[in-house]
Amino acid sequence: MSTSNDAVACIEHFINGRRLGVASERWGDVFDPASGRPSGRVPLASAATVGEAVAAAAAALPAWADWPPLRRARILFRCRELLAANLDALAAIVTAEHGKVLDDARGEVIRGLEVVEFACGIPHLLKGEHSAQIGAGVDSWSLRQPLGVCAGVTPFNFPVMVPMWMWPVAIACGNTFVLKPSERDPSASLFVADLLAEAGLPPGVFNVVHGDREAVDALLADPRVAALSFVGSTPVAEHLYAAGCANGKRVQALGGAKNHLVVLPDADLDQAVDALLGAAYGSAGERCMAISVAVAVGDVADALVERLAARVRALKIGPGAAPGVEMGPLVTRQHLERVRGYVDLGVAEGARLVVDGRGLTVDGHADGFFLGGCLFDGVTPDMRIYREEIFGPVLCVVRVPDFEAAVALVNAHEFANGCALFTRSGNAAREFSRRVEVGMVGVNVPLPVPMAFHSFGGWKRSLFGGHAMHGPDGVHFYTRLKTVTGRWPQDTAGMAHFAMPTH
Repeated sequence: MSTSNDAVACIEHFINGRRLGVASERWGDVFDPASGRPSGRVPLASAATVGEAVAAAAAALPAWADWPPLRRARILFRCRELLAANLDALAAIVTAEHGKVLDDARGEVIRGLEVVEFACGIPHLLKGEHSAQIGAGVDSWSLRQPLGVCAGVTPFNFPVMVPMWMWPVAIACGNTFVLKPSERDPSASLFVADLLAEAGLPPGVFNVVHGDREAVDALLADPRVAALSFVGSTPVAEHLYAAGCANGKRVQALGGAKNHLVVLPDADLDQAVDALLGAAYGSAGERCMAISVAVAVGDVADALVERLAARVRALKIGPGAAPGVEMGPLVTRQHLERVRGYVDLGVAEGARLVVDGRGLTVDGHADGFFLGGCLFDGVTPDMRIYREEIFGPVLCVVRVPDFEAAVALVNAHEFANGCALFTRSGNAAREFSRRVEVGMVGVNVPLPVPMAFHSFGGWKRSLFGGHAMHGPDGVHFYTRLKTVTGRWPQDTAGMAHFAMPTH
């Protein structure tokens, strides 16, 4: 936290259709992770400021919910065109505040854009069901209607994509929205808010408030907020789910991950190594779908570790905007120290540190938040580096004797977000997909992130609530089902019924 008045950009809230200059008592610093220097100051909203945003969303709700779905979709079509036209500018904002390489930032924007495109089809997705003549002269039909004011609390690792898992579907369904992005990289959300206003979205339908726990607690406590979506760590997800439900809100909360990639002896080893390299070290491992455990089955282990080690040592690491860089810095110095502490812990626990990235220095960026790729072998399930989410460029290799042991290992972990299997065997792939207790599964695909027209969500302690994000589950989360049973007037005088109606 900072209260300084250094000559850096002051980031603003976006409430009721415009950016608001802020006189805040509390501020946070936003950093350029490559240089380690502050690049901006973000206001940490009080409960009163959050209440102002919620009030704007509540005021805009009746008119927006009453708009025909096709009219709402046309706003999203215009937003989609503006987002596509500004893709590179938005990606540059992500790289500047998060640190990921530009190609990865562009990919993030594109994957978020796909959810906007999905939401453009909302007139079709909101269609209900109809049953004629369920009784004599009686029909029944269903409607999907908006919940009201919805809120989203999103993490630092995908400042564009994860909010787009939420707000496009929410507002397409007729809700209004208050976004509380991560205070570590908040500027992308403001850029998107400006584009939505330019697309013609009415004031108050989409709002952005920056902040920390005080802002989140205010959203949880406000009775005008009908639903809350969250992506982040499991302890916070569990807290928000419990508190939101206790306050009568609908909650979807995605938590932590420890994603396994199982390599069978018959796998294409070069393909598996390529997949592990990108999935473990892309975005410096700061992905909820990053592979953090390689499960080496049988006699594949030695060759896998040898090839991986050579590739990890050769990673091109530097500022995310620099040409040819494969991995950028971590998001903050505090997170860098946390991840480095896990590497220290792994060594103390007895794992073999095959590649040690702790001594990395990047020329001209001595104060940047850089950590080289780290690779552990000989990791066992009792170690904390196996059990806990590290969220950095650290890959753990666990050796198991056979397929059955690999499935048992994956199924025993409390996190069940995503996993993958690399094999040439169709039967092994079928059995793994059927038996593994994980929400998203890849077969020779290391990052099985569903497309926007499917839904994203894990199992066990990786997801709290009954709905995954975007896709059909997203539409169901952001709407309420209403079933109508109707009969048109007829001559029924003197025919009162006192028993439960049947067909």
